[in-house]
Amino acid sequence: MANLLKQASILLLLLFLLGACGAGKYLSKGDKRFGAEEYERAIEYYKQALSKSDNIGEVNYKIAESYRLSNRIAQAEPHYKAALDASYRKEDAYYYYALALKANGKYEEALRQMQDYVRVGTSSQLKSMAARELENLQQLDEILGMNQRYKVENLEALNTEASEFAPYVLDNELIFSSTRGAGKEYLGNGEGFLDVFAITLTDTAAEMGGAARKYEGINVEGLHDALATFTNEGRTMVFARGNEGTKKGRQNVDLFISQRRASGWSEPKPLSINDTEAWDSSPAFSPDGKTLYFSSSRRGGLGGMDIYKSTLDDNGRFSRPENLGPEINTPGNETFVSVGPDGTVYVASDGLPGLGNLDLFRIQDGKPINMGQPVNSPGDDFGIYFVNGQYGFFSSNRDGGKGGDDLYRFVKSARKQVDFFVDGTLFQLRDGARQRTAVPNHTIILQDEAGVKLRTISTDASGQFTFALDSASTYFLVAEKLGFFTARQQITTKGKMPAQSELTQEVNEVRLTATLVLNQIVKEKAIVLENIFYDFDKANIRPDAAVELNKLVQILKDNPGISIELSSHTDARGSDVYNQDLSQRRAESAVAYIISQGIDRSRITARGYGESRPVVRNAKTEAEHQRNRRTEFKVVRIQE
Repeated sequence: MANLLKQASILLLLLFLLGACGAGKYLSKGDKRFGAEEYERAIEYYKQALSKSDNIGEVNYKIAESYRLSNRIAQAEPHYKAALDASYRKEDAYYYYALALKANGKYEEALRQMQDYVRVGTSSQLKSMAARELENLQQLDEILGMNQRYKVENLEALNTEASEFAPYVLDNELIFSSTRGAGKEYLGNGEGFLDVFAITLTDTAAEMGGAARKYEGINVEGLHDALATFTNEGRTMVFARGNEGTKKGRQNVDLFISQRRASGWSEPKPLSINDTEAWDSSPAFSPDGKTLYFSSSRRGGLGGMDIYKSTLDDNGRFSRPENLGPEINTPGNETFVSVGPDGTVYVASDGLPGLGNLDLFRIQDGKPINMGQPVNSPGDDFGIYFVNGQYGFFSSNRDGGKGGDDLYRFVKSARKQVDFFVDGTLFQLRDGARQRTAVPNHTIILQDEAGVKLRTISTDASGQFTFALDSASTYFLVAEKLGFFTARQQITTKGKMPAQSELTQEVNEVRLTATLVLNQIVKEKAIVLENIFYDFDKANIRPDAAVELNKLVQILKDNPGISIELSSHTDARGSDVYNQDLSQRRAESAVAYIISQGIDRSRITARGYGESRPVVRNAKTEAEHQRNRRTEFKVVRIQE
């Protein structure tokens, strides 16, 4: 028996060692492919190692990184989670896990994950990126609440299981880039190399089928050729070419130019504005053909990829590229630039506040504006092209597509858009001061109707602030400051939507105004609660009094550090004993109501003063007696 047990133990040890060796072999092969940036092959080896490895956290992390670095971060989510669940403590896994959650539309989880990382992270660079992304995530409600200006539909008849993107319309043809039908596999993502294709344009998406042809004079075997743009009435073409699939090749993506001749397109030549050590891509001409926009990873930029522009002189020479600056470019990536027929510039960005990894933005007055749903989604949305002011095409890898990236058609909604805003000013008023003063650089909170914080913003140098609002919604504006009562104001857009016939622009603004005042807290200073009325000889709380007492309840909730005395006063008519008893009963009734609304009993004291503290002595008129019949509160304790 002992020998059998010994033999079994040896067999188990051999099996373990063989499994470990197998895992090590696949890990080694995966690491080699990963180092060569052949991520699809790396994933295959890592997944084979996963079932054999005793360190599943590390292997899952490597799978997740392979997906992320090949632009498939949504697929990385379960592997980042598995790595963290296995106690694999690579710091960037926390940050990229949050981005993967966002790419799958799991916004609340992404927000919590990013908040956790900002609190505990140690990498200054990653924490800076996480803090910026946290700000972006906190603006999601605003983007999700935007009016939907377009309707979109998948070009199902055209799209394949491969990737199709970068639409452009020329001579009644839809020109696009695709990995379809490629002979050689690109090992970065397992798809084929990119080529440029063309198909006859039809009136509806459903008719966009049939065979697409490879665009003549541009495609080269074993290289990516993509993102063609045209000017000079279609006689000049600029496109991106490069990246033969090696690590070194990642940096040889450049812009090429070709001219249409009678015999066909001329041999493409690289543009003079290329940077030999950078990735230069996604070209787009302005309508007049005098400006070329493009994206580049060259040194001196603000992030990974930035948008640049170069102007052409009369001899066709390009000027030195100019970065579009920090209003548009971010520490993230801005790419897939395009220009509409009216000259509006559009970009895709993963560094600006958006719904997914890449979102589409239009540049308005020099600033990027998120295009909202349904053009944007939790996936990558990019490469938009406007045929005219009413419709066009764009690219997306959102759920429900046929391949990696798909082409979509969008049509502008017939309804005119209405955007709501509130413009406010924050003031403070110190006790005894004659005039209130504006409060600059102070935080304002926007809450929903239930009191949940939606967004925050800081006042400018004049104490002013602006929030974008949804239609048919109610909000609260809140400001807090030590030593002052919290300022709160309700704002609603309900019932304020103009009729479509009243709108004069395609995009219209309705601007509401608000004034917040921070009043200084002064202990023992009586503050009158207006409109607290009781029935004759009674102390029960009437519905109209409850409305006013609810305002005090909100003050106590907004200022949890204060304790108060609530007092009731009568006029001088009636006996002293009667008035004292009545006022005490009324004060206690008011306090009982406030406690019933969730305020801790220890924070509030009832006190009836009867007729002993009149505001108007020797009152004669009913108005004077009314002033003496009052309910007040005063702060008696402040918890620092």
